Amino acid sequence: MSTAAQIRTQAAASLDSVSKLYGGFAALRNVSATFPAGSSTVILGENGAGKSTVLRIVAGLITPTRGQATVFDDQPHRHRHRIAYMSHSTMLYDELTAMENLTYFATLHRGDGCACVGSPEMALRAVGLDPNLTRPVGQYSQGMRQRASLARALQTDPELLLLDEPFSNLDVQSANHLVELLNDFRTWPVPGGGARTLILTTHQALLAEPLADRTLTMRQGQVVEAATGTHG
Repeated sequence: MSTAAQIRTQAAASLDSVSKLYGGFAALRNVSATFPAGSSTVILGENGAGKSTVLRIVAGLITPTRGQATVFDDQPHRHRHRIAYMSHSTMLYDELTAMENLTYFATLHRGDGCACVGSPEMALRAVGLDPNLTRPVGQYSQGMRQRASLARALQTDPELLLLDEPFSNLDVQSANHLVELLNDFRTWPVPGGGARTLILTTHQALLAEPLADRTLTMRQGQVVEAATGTHG
């Protein structure tokens, strides 16, 4: 088997009979899924379906109540340097410029001993933002804020990129631009080999369709449908 074929058959992340309980409420109920390296998976579902909980478990931010989650064949928290998570909130400081935001977050990553942080300037240029823009993020359009938030995630050069509702509050033009950026991200070479893997959640299926190698549809904490996407 060729190296490229081996990469495609490896799992970047997997969930094995995962449940997540908060008291008597089941956010996830016996969810199993595999996310092959190099793939792009779109998780569909309405608010409260469990989509965000899946991403947080894969990111290593929370642990399952039952079942097992693995990332690169290990516990998720052991590979946080290979994962980037973009939450529904942009997690940016409105009073700072985009460059100041990214520089600050890069400092935090390096303080945690992560050598994975790249150039904030390059990350901003990759998403089509001028790193010399002196306007604070609080004055950005929603599309610009989403791009700045994506740059914050991309500057860690992740192998596994997790995006929670990235199309929220975007107009069609901004959403299409985001799709182009994410498809470009998937082509970036990985130092030492490997492939970029994308998992994103949304309730806007049509916007995400160009990204989907496959889709998982969730309802009430369960995967109710899995389908091959139209992308690629």
